[in-house]
Amino acid sequence: MSEVIDTAVAALNEKISGGFDGIAKFVIGDEGAVIIDADGARAGDDDADVTMTADADVFQSILEGETNPTAAFMTGKLTIDGDMGMAMKLASFLA
Repeated sequence: MSEVIDTAVAALNEKISGGFDGIAKFVIGDEGAVIIDADGARAGDDDADVTMTADADVFQSILEGETNPTAAFMTGKLTIDGDMGMAMKLASFLA
């Protein structure tokens, strides 16, 4: 597992304490993927209700609060496939 994924899992578990109602996946460039569900965040590439894809720099910027997830989507830096409502719910945890 990459250091980027390890860092992402730790940061997401801090932001989404208590888990997430649904299954979301972040695909982080060539680094791998993170699953977020009722148990929190973990490395994995399971099927999800919504899949969000961004490169490592954009993802890190979102986690650090420097980039708004909605703005990243609107500018094409973040792509979303699946349940848009679930993506917006997750974005509220990250903003």
